[in-house]
Amino acid sequence: FYVGSGDEGWGIEVFPFWPPRISTEAWTSTEAARLAAEYVKSLGLTAPKIGLELEFWTANAWDTLRAQLPGAVFVDSTEILEELRAAKTSDELDQLRKAAASIVDSMVATFHWLREGMTETEIVEHLRIEETGRGLDYGFTLIATGPTFGRGPSSRQIRNGEVISIDTGGHWHGYLADMARMGVLGEPTALMKELLDQVSAVQAAARTPIKAGALGGGIYDSARQALESCPNRAAIHFVAHGMGLIPHEAPRLTATGPIPYPAKHAKRPLETGMVLSIETHVKHPDVGFVKLEDTVVVTESGWEAFGDWGRGWNQPG
Repeated sequence: FYVGSGDEGWGIEVFPFWPPRISTEAWTSTEAARLAAEYVKSLGLTAPKIGLELEFWTANAWDTLRAQLPGAVFVDSTEILEELRAAKTSDELDQLRKAAASIVDSMVATFHWLREGMTETEIVEHLRIEETGRGLDYGFTLIATGPTFGRGPSSRQIRNGEVISIDTGGHWHGYLADMARMGVLGEPTALMKELLDQVSAVQAAARTPIKAGALGGGIYDSARQALESCPNRAAIHFVAHGMGLIPHEAPRLTATGPIPYPAKHAKRPLETGMVLSIETHVKHPDVGFVKLEDTVVVTESGWEAFGDWGRGWNQPG
């Protein structure tokens, strides 16, 4: 069964999904918990054992559920449910493929639209319109222009010869695409090309060991080897992580990434259908922030990259 908010009913009429019993009557978290408890009671179980993803429960909903079901035993099922979601079904992969393609198409269209003097906030707003126009639920955009490293949209105007780094995410039917691409206003300099080539080399190396049965940590081993041959290796940062419904989920491959969590899957084999976000960036004081972020799915014999275009220097026009 599914308990949703009161305004979800309209969308479910258009896009129905699989639960046999769906309620969209709740307008508060406590009401949602009460409705869930009513359904559990209707099953006639005297002492049910109920798994919850406790990280996503509000305190008042948790209190309501326990009060309504005093005989129940509650356990934290976050880890086991994440493990079950780690390998995506073919339908889920179709949603992620569509999400990635729409995100990249939106970025490429925005790069083509750019003109000198536009502000970062104007660029982000145009990108949002591109994404929602393709049916995505807009999520976020990080942008850096010129020789700057801060990625919050500002009133800074772009100038000819400057780079534009866009990192953006949005959902398609609940599934997330989070990608990064580069643009330049004018022709890229030799240094710009060299920096993006180094980022691309690390990204390519990270893909090399990916296939079902290979250890997850091999992705990091291969990326580190490529980093060693990069002239700007001291300024290059690499991370790979699972994604799907949220930006960071299983497989969890490192304990030293920007979001701390145990590297539970580094020494475990990758599975067909696991989806990875692979990202590399470099900061250079004369160029700015140069980044690629790609979406790669594990297959039986290797990998498939979703939305795998626009990875060079995108230009206006």
